Amino acid sequence: MSDINTVLETAKNSMEKAISHLESELQKVRAGKASPAMLENIMVDYYGSMVPLSNTASVNSQDSRTLIVQPWEKSMLTPIEKAIQSANLGFNPQNDGVIIRIMVPALTEERRKQLTKTAKSFGEDAKVGIRTVRKDSMEQIKKLQKDGLPEDEAKSGEAKIQTLTDAASVKVDKHIEQKEKEIMTV
Repeated sequence: MSDINTVLETAKNSMEKAISHLESELQKVRAGKASPAMLENIMVDYYGSMVPLSNTASVNSQDSRTLIVQPWEKSMLTPIEKAIQSANLGFNPQNDGVIIRIMVPALTEERRKQLTKTAKSFGEDAKVGIRTVRKDSMEQIKKLQKDGLPEDEAKSGEAKIQTLTDAASVKVDKHIEQKEKEIMTV
């Protein structure tokens, strides 16, 4: 039975990874207020090599509409500003010689709907990952059954895998529903 427990534990961990990946992706989706996570994927030219913005500056939100980027080296102001502009996020960074200030524009109704679709697509990707984990786990249990695992233990394992899958899907739905409310709230 320890083999089934291993399969169950692996499935549970993989499904949790899919959900935590979904959470990190949803943090990057803008929901009307400024968040440092919005600039997480920006790569900056740091003396010839591309590095994440977080390696060259600190990013903080001053208020719900303003992000402040404080470079650790003054010489990085211009490359960071260019990287933010070229990321095509709809921001217009303002460089005052010490920090870069980004005013986050209010979301239009159309943009809110687009962001909701994006969030739903992240949710669907997470569900696909969860179903893939279920399929792989079910195949492993069938293989164990061929190798001598009693049928009732195999059926019990399959039922537990399905329970894990259902619980993970419910979590995904809750995250998407919560993000939708956040996006659509003006």
